Amino acid sequence: MSAVYNGVPLPKEGAPIRYENGEYKVPDNPIIPFIEGDGTGRDIWKASRRVFDAAVDKAYGGKRRVAWYEIFAGEKAFSQFRNWMPDDTLRAAKDLRVSIKGPLTTPVGGGIRSLNVAMRQELDLYACVRPVKHYAGVPSPVKHPEKLNVVIFRENTEDVYAGIEWKEGSDGARKLIRFLNEEMLAGGKKRVREDSGVGIKPISIFGTKRLVRRAIQFALDHKRPVVTLVHKGNIQKFTEGAFREWGYELATSEFRDRVVTERESWILDNKDRNPQITIEQNAQQVEPGLEFASEEFRKGVHAEVKDVLDRLRSTHGNGQWKKKLMINDRIADSIFQQVIIRPQEYSVLATPNLNGDYISDACAAQVGGLGIAPGGNIGDGYAVFEATHGTAPKYADLDVINPGSVILSGVMMFETIGWTEAARLIESSLETTIKQKKVTYDFERQMEGATKVKTSEFAGYMIQNMDALVRNDKREAALV
Repeated sequence: MSAVYNGVPLPKEGAPIRYENGEYKVPDNPIIPFIEGDGTGRDIWKASRRVFDAAVDKAYGGKRRVAWYEIFAGEKAFSQFRNWMPDDTLRAAKDLRVSIKGPLTTPVGGGIRSLNVAMRQELDLYACVRPVKHYAGVPSPVKHPEKLNVVIFRENTEDVYAGIEWKEGSDGARKLIRFLNEEMLAGGKKRVREDSGVGIKPISIFGTKRLVRRAIQFALDHKRPVVTLVHKGNIQKFTEGAFREWGYELATSEFRDRVVTERESWILDNKDRNPQITIEQNAQQVEPGLEFASEEFRKGVHAEVKDVLDRLRSTHGNGQWKKKLMINDRIADSIFQQVIIRPQEYSVLATPNLNGDYISDACAAQVGGLGIAPGGNIGDGYAVFEATHGTAPKYADLDVINPGSVILSGVMMFETIGWTEAARLIESSLETTIKQKKVTYDFERQMEGATKVKTSEFAGYMIQNMDALVRNDKREAALV
């Protein structure tokens, strides 16, 4: 590990976070790198850092503190180093393990397509984790936003975000189209039009399984009832359909004693309700209309039912399956209406990259929007927490933007390093401040009787509310 990155020495009062045997080893004075971000990121970071420092100080009575360390990306990096993403920034993020950042611009005129994507790929941050829940008082376009409480695990390195594409008319596009039409599609009716831009959509067994594994482990650790695999496998059978198949395969091979698939639950429940039910009758209930299917398909369903009962009746039958983590799947377009009309049925979503991008923002819209939506990009031993919104440059340095996204990303960061007391204090004070209707302009215009406050003032009110929350906790502790 270097003592200096981008010409800036590490803070002497801090110590690095280590990662051993799958766990973070966190000192009481961890060095945590930050990127303040472009545009409104400057205002947001100033406010968020005050909140973080106050929460840590009050939660631990001054016995812990963060040694913040600035690293550079985006406009600030380019102005100082003529490089949007200096190598030292990536080295520092790797060496120091856990980082947090504000929003970054996407450079115009070529070069890196997205600084955020670049960080994820360089650090192999394969899981984009987006918790979405409603905080009391936050304005929402739906009647019951409190029913939505999901954590989305979006695969972060593959799919169309892998960036394998060729511009229409380029040599690469012409070569690929020619190969497809003359070799892969020869003799069939399918053709790729000559004037197409083309791209490759890779989804791998490796990428799928490590993402689903993390989602399932999170659900088990946090006692969440269901993990839903989101895919468009009815159309893209060998990429998104494979994501579904590999997800189920991972779940039933590595977590067999702790999970049940939705289809297995139907078979077991049918047997629980009617112990005399035959395999054929059970199969008919699992697959309505089975009598109209081919003989081969019917035999396959019969074999599936028998196999489930033979393997799982002793460990999952007689209602035991109800205590297991449910693994199910939903088609991508269906999940968009499901999270609106039946949000309480979903808890953890595991998705390929593009689906996860869409559904994360759609869910966030129900609970207050991206201004209050946190996110973390997580790998094995590395994590970068970030604002999920853009830079909004026209509001830069005006001290008006909602800092909730970065603040709640900090909550995720503190949870990751095991500082849960600080995380809960931040969350509680944010909700208290919103319930008091002291909010930034984006919420104020939607709330009757609200007081519009600046970014910095919102942080100040949060810190004041922390004092009251700590005093109340101490009073309750004294009464116990």
